[in-house]
Amino acid sequence: MAALALLWGSGFLWIKLALNHGLSPAQITITRCALGTAVLLLLARSAGQRLPRDRGTWGHLVVAALFCNAVPFALFSVGEQTVDSGVAGVLNATTPLWSLLIGIALGTDRGLGRLRLTGLFLGFAGTLLIFAPWHRSGLLTWGALALLGAAASYAVAFAYMARTLTGRGAPLAVSAAQLLTATAWTTLALPAAGPVRTDATGLLAVTALGVLGTGVTFYLNYRLIADEGPTSAATVGYLLPVVSVGMGAVVLGEDVGWRVLAGMGVVLVGVAFSRPRPRPRHPYPFPSTHGGSAPSPPQSRCALVLKRRTG
Repeated sequence: MAALALLWGSGFLWIKLALNHGLSPAQITITRCALGTAVLLLLARSAGQRLPRDRGTWGHLVVAALFCNAVPFALFSVGEQTVDSGVAGVLNATTPLWSLLIGIALGTDRGLGRLRLTGLFLGFAGTLLIFAPWHRSGLLTWGALALLGAAASYAVAFAYMARTLTGRGAPLAVSAAQLLTATAWTTLALPAAGPVRTDATGLLAVTALGVLGTGVTFYLNYRLIADEGPTSAATVGYLLPVVSVGMGAVVLGEDVGWRVLAGMGVVLVGVAFSRPRPRPRHPYPFPSTHGGSAPSPPQSRCALVLKRRTG
């Protein structure tokens, strides 16, 4: 679990390093998707899992790949041009709060009590504390809004996937197909990618992001769900902001102010409060993908959706 949190939380560091060494957001997004796809295709083949063949599944994957991969991956790269990697990791943890809002809007999440509403309020209050728009040195920038947009995009994807992709084929193969579709989406950004001007550090960073931060970590999470259950996988989400803030401070020398630390704490408490109560009729339920679940990593939640009915 610790290794999974370290690999996933380091993704924000790899993005920042790639940006600092000359790669554009489009180049990072395209390479990340392509390398992650290659890893998942190899792992799916070694596991004897075949890609989906029905057109209906591929049609749903087109939508899921857009909102669960292509859009958020691009927005994280855009956002980190002006926002520290640690803050990006903290804002990523707001995804369950957006999921809860979507669940309320769609009428799929009716089990709201005072505790969950308090959690929703605390979560966004923590985000506001991080932004500090009333302060001259606040973080309310277009980059920060892009990061929030990425978190919200994940929430849209999970709501859609829970309705359309649950139980469709072998999870690892479907996930590989989804990332393959996301790679196709990202090629639309090739005209904006520009010439590649980077060095060995930039290449190493984007390779680590695609292979380790996307492909390998997805597989490790898949194994964690299978071996220890979705609760353990979801718990990893609470460690990601801590890992991203810590690695940003240690490796990049990012300034971790009291507002970021306090905001991170408030956000995580809010997410914990916003979690739905377990349903007694399911002894080992998977976390809700359209309610206020634990802040599991984005790819983790994609796996939870796909595993929900396939065991």
